[in-house]
Amino acid sequence: MRRALPLEAWLQELAAEQERPPSRPHRHIADVICENMQDVPPEIMAGMPEDGASQHDHYIYGWPKKEA
Repeated sequence: MRRALPLEAWLQELAAEQERPPSRPHRHIADVICENMQDVPPEIMAGMPEDGASQHDHYIYGWPKKEA
């Protein structure tokens, strides 16, 4: 027979039973992006817009470019 527990106590027991994934050191997002971008071929990088950050709405949604 199972014992009755308040919801909070049941959730705490359930959480304690779960296996936790091994922890990884925190990395700065810029390091993760740079690491991922290393595999992009040079010809693809050459075709990237230089104003991609300032004109992201144009490239993502097709909105008119903002004037500088």
